[in-house]
Amino acid sequence: MGDLTPLAFDIETSGLEPGSVITVGGLAFDLGAWLVLNTSGRHADANRLETVLEDQTGSTVHVTVVDDERALLTALADCAAERVDGDRHYLTAFNGEVWKGGFDLPFLRTACVRHNVDWPFPDVAYADTMTMMDRFDTGDASDLEGVYEVLIGNDYCDPFADSGAAVDAFKNEDWVPLLLHNLADIQRTRELAVLAGRYIPKSDFKMKNLEPPNL
Repeated sequence: MGDLTPLAFDIETSGLEPGSVITVGGLAFDLGAWLVLNTSGRHADANRLETVLEDQTGSTVHVTVVDDERALLTALADCAAERVDGDRHYLTAFNGEVWKGGFDLPFLRTACVRHNVDWPFPDVAYADTMTMMDRFDTGDASDLEGVYEVLIGNDYCDPFADSGAAVDAFKNEDWVPLLLHNLADIQRTRELAVLAGRYIPKSDFKMKNLEPPNL
């Protein structure tokens, strides 16, 4: 893995059934985080959301508001092009993409196909944080919240017990708790990846390049 530093990625969706869309995409950097909110044409004030999130978390957060999923994908690609450097960073997520499964990256790929847009993460390495956690003894804990509690245990302003509540928040236009949940997930994921970088052998970071061969 060299000296690559982790950038944590996470999405929220409107559900798991066919036709569900990405509602939030988030990236956590070493300094601050970036969130894009898809309102599906409803109103949200990006400046107000930034202020509330920063007041409640003490984090530096940039919020972009868009009207639909296609615009979310475009904003994500623009942010990645500007801030993701394949020579310095690797992308990570918790169960984002693992052998025979994962959620975030497969869902993102399907959304890109649906809108005929290019993959937003060309030429960047990926390693899944959940796989890294296999190298720690976390007892019965296996999800992000449980593993984080065992290994790090800092408090986070996550209003939801699980990601399922994010579906209802999107339907009800509860933008602040929806964004707080995504922010908590990407920050916890990045902290776990940083911890893994201190204790896990380089050979156990199962990295792959996300660039499609025909991009």
